[in-house]
Amino acid sequence: MRARAHRHARDAGVSGTVHVRHLDQQGRYACPALVSRSLASWLSMDLHTLWYVIAAVLIVVGIVGTVLPVLPGVPIVFGGMLLAAWADHFAHVGTFTLVVLGVLTALALIVDFVAGMLGAKRVGASRYAVIGAMLGTLVGVFFGLPGLLLGPFVGALLGELVAGGTLRKATGVGVGAWLGFVIGAVAKLGICFAMLGIFGLAFLVG
Repeated sequence: MRARAHRHARDAGVSGTVHVRHLDQQGRYACPALVSRSLASWLSMDLHTLWYVIAAVLIVVGIVGTVLPVLPGVPIVFGGMLLAAWADHFAHVGTFTLVVLGVLTALALIVDFVAGMLGAKRVGASRYAVIGAMLGTLVGVFFGLPGLLLGPFVGALLGELVAGGTLRKATGVGVGAWLGFVIGAVAKLGICFAMLGIFGLAFLVG
C-alpha cells in the first residue's frame, strides 16, 4: 500500500510538471530552455523593428520641423538617421556617410541662424537691425510658430528704429528679414531631402 501511494504521488508530481510546460506547434510539450530561447529571439526581433519605427518617426517629425520650425528639424532628422544606422549595426550607413550627414546638419543650423540677418542686411539694414533680426528669431522660439514668423520682422524693425531710421525704411528692413527667414526655411528643407537621398542611397548600395 505504501509503495502504491508513493508511485501515485510521483505520477501526480510528473503530471503537475507537465502542465506548466508550454506546447510547441505540433502540440508536443516543449523544453523550457527552448521556449526561453524562442522568447528571447522574438523580443530581439521586436525591439529591432521598434528602433526602425522610432527612427522613421524622428525623420518625419524633423522634416515637419523644417517647414513649421517649432522644433530643431534638421538635427532631429539626423538623430533618426543615426538611430536607424545604429539599429542596422552600421552595416549599410558607415562613418563616412554619417560625417557627410553631420556636416549637412551643421550647415542647416548655420543657415537657420543667419538667414534673418542676411535678409535684413541685403535691404540696407543697419547693424542694430541685423542684431534685432537675430534677437527676434531667438526670442520667437519661445512663442512657437507665430513668434518664429514675426520675430525676425519685429526685431529688425525695432532695431532700425533704434538706429534712427524712418518707419518706412524700418518696415522694409523687417520685410527683408522675414524673407530671409522664409528662404532659410526652404534651404533647410532642401538640405533635409538631400540628407534623405544620401541616407537612402547608402542603405541601398551599402
